[in-house]
Amino acid sequence: MKIKKIFNWQVVLGIILIIFSATVYYIHYLIFRDARHIFIYLIGDIAFVFLEVLLVTLVVHNLLAHREKQVLFKKMNMVIGAFFSEVGKGLIKFCIVFDKQGDVLAKKLIVRTEWTEKQFKCLQKEIASFTCEINYKSGDLEGLKHFLVEKRTFLLALLENQNLLEHESFTDLLWAVFHLTEELEGRNDLKDLLPTDAEHIANDLKRVYRQLISQWLFYMKHLKADYPYLFSLAMRTNPFDNQATIQVR
Repeated sequence: MKIKKIFNWQVVLGIILIIFSATVYYIHYLIFRDARHIFIYLIGDIAFVFLEVLLVTLVVHNLLAHREKQVLFKKMNMVIGAFFSEVGKGLIKFCIVFDKQGDVLAKKLIVRTEWTEKQFKCLQKEIASFTCEINYKSGDLEGLKHFLVEKRTFLLALLENQNLLEHESFTDLLWAVFHLTEELEGRNDLKDLLPTDAEHIANDLKRVYRQLISQWLFYMKHLKADYPYLFSLAMRTNPFDNQATIQVR
């Protein structure tokens, strides 16, 4: 087994090519009888190999890697778009009711066509550091439980998508949503929770809520830059805007 591993087809091919190269050089020597000429060009060719490796590995490889990354980025955002269409928007509407400062935050997240990249970045930084106070009694925990259980099959299908392995923050959001689903599903009575239990549920809600907002803002920024028609629809169905309507005005 070890011999087969060592002498695979690549090694055999390499040996054959070296033999062919040595044979051609030998024929050249037999014809011209000039070993000096052979070594001059041989050393020159060997010297150029290092430059060729540099060009291939650092330039061509980076260009191909960048292009592959862009393609993967678009595929990931297609998956994220499907998530928000099927689950995310509804989940935001459930979660924002639990936030005591939800109205204040919602006003900041009413994205407009004239927003610049700088505005998106500033808001992303603000969202990354904001703290929210969750009150589990102010929202519909029972309705949220049924909503998440109903969407479980769809969420599991998302996790099977290999493209998401490159998007760690969105994968973390999915795991947070799954955890919240299990916590809610495991309780028969969600109206009168023990103080410690209520705090635990509040922390699970907060984790989902914060990550959900961050991913939604990232997704809106992507749509504005690359897909204006989808961005238009997303603004008209903005879950943070109570005045939003899908009708074009």
